[in-house]
Amino acid sequence: MRIEDWFLTAEERGNQATRLEPWSAGNDVRPLVHGATYFAELKSRLEALGKDDLLLFADWRGDPDERLAPDGPTVGAAMTAAAERGAVVRGLIWRSHLDRLRFSSAENRHLGEEIEVSGGQAQLDTRTKPGGSHHQKFVILRHDRDPERDVAFVGGIDLCHSRRDDAGHTGDPQSAPMPAAYGPRPPWHDIQLSISGPAVAQAAEVFCERWQDPAPETRDPLRRLHDHVERLDDAPALPAPGPPPPRAGHHTVQLLRTYPALRRGYPFAPHGERSIAHAYLKVLARARSLIYLEDQYLWSTDVIEPFARALERQPGLRMIVVVPRHPDQDGWLAAPASLIGRADAVRRLSAAGGDRVAVYDLENHAGVPIYVHAKVCVVDDVWAEVGSDNVNLRSWTYDSELSCAVLDEHEDPRPPGGALRFARDLRLTLMAEHLDLPSDEHDRLCDPVAAFEAFARAASRLEDWHRGGRTGPRPPGRLRPHPAPTLSRLQRLLALPMYRFAIDPDGRPQPLRHSGRF
Repeated sequence: MRIEDWFLTAEERGNQATRLEPWSAGNDVRPLVHGATYFAELKSRLEALGKDDLLLFADWRGDPDERLAPDGPTVGAAMTAAAERGAVVRGLIWRSHLDRLRFSSAENRHLGEEIEVSGGQAQLDTRTKPGGSHHQKFVILRHDRDPERDVAFVGGIDLCHSRRDDAGHTGDPQSAPMPAAYGPRPPWHDIQLSISGPAVAQAAEVFCERWQDPAPETRDPLRRLHDHVERLDDAPALPAPGPPPPRAGHHTVQLLRTYPALRRGYPFAPHGERSIAHAYLKVLARARSLIYLEDQYLWSTDVIEPFARALERQPGLRMIVVVPRHPDQDGWLAAPASLIGRADAVRRLSAAGGDRVAVYDLENHAGVPIYVHAKVCVVDDVWAEVGSDNVNLRSWTYDSELSCAVLDEHEDPRPPGGALRFARDLRLTLMAEHLDLPSDEHDRLCDPVAAFEAFARAASRLEDWHRGGRTGPRPPGRLRPHPAPTLSRLQRLLALPMYRFAIDPDGRPQPLRHSGRF
């Protein structure tokens, strides 16, 4: 297998201004499934930071009082303590929209203020398109005297409320506002990657490019004045980067991004960057057996089209999708607007693949829906991607995103052949949890057809149990068939403008938008 068959070359990335390398070999990548798993590791790593070590992080939402473990410390306290021990702490936090719109402007500001008091520095960053966000979620720890301990955490988990859930999916005791269907402690399914090795330096470069952007963090003159008074606009130079960490394993990593095309472009992406979209287009053109996708949204026919074309081209290709049962917004207009894109996407996939496409959602053992916030895709058990990006136009063109694609140097010895170890193990880990399958039975799922059928049987049994009045023992598994979204003509008419311009905007330059290219 040639790496360039699956990864983008520098030219295919479509952004010659970045300092990122096309990919880096010799890494060790571990999936941290569930926020509780990630937070526990982050806690121990933060507590080990000392003088002149470096903590860099970027976040969409940050709650300073979110506990990293049941007995603490909180996110704010852990970062503050690291700064007080002499670590260099720098953060890029999206400033966010208004709290009354279920966003997090106050929380993000408070996290930045806590870090500032301890001697660290955090920028409240709105250098993106109007209505857009900085959606990247990553933490980088570099050690002044021991680079072998350097690590980057990249994925979809924010440092905030509702994320600290585990495999039991009873929810985080510190919950964020969600629709009532998810209960007072919304169960939450998510994933982050832990990366050791040379790719850590590449992840740090992503942070440095944004930190060194000379544009003001906000265009609002009143906010700029407030930031100046609170010293939130003072962006000191970062320490000179050390050499990349030494080889740590057998995984090759490619960092993929989205940056919008701005009128006054980013120095590191003057025409934006859509390497996440480009990577999907390249990989889906190679798909032969199974696309396994977990996604928060699954919107937009433009974004779904390359998946549909792959299904039409390969009669043996199957696709499994795991999504939330209910949108994360439940207003009279917001909920229909959220469903428009998914309804169109599911309809297009079904037309392309028929019964080779299956869409599911999840519930915990108490019957409460699990909110699927994970953003993960595995193609043919070869290419695996985990990140902050969702399968929609917003993530592929409008917001800033960071994702990590992984190829393993080791083939998987289990039949059927042609798989790589990391991608197959990731898929089996996720699928086995949804099926309540014990670890000694994971290998049953190696064959894509067997895995596809196992999901169908488990979801059918659980759905029959619900329809039968939930009498008798609950069948194993957490999968339920996802109902096709339905909207009346009036709902669609009223919600369509909100969907197009606010929920899932298109950030491509006009020529690309007209041609349907990315």
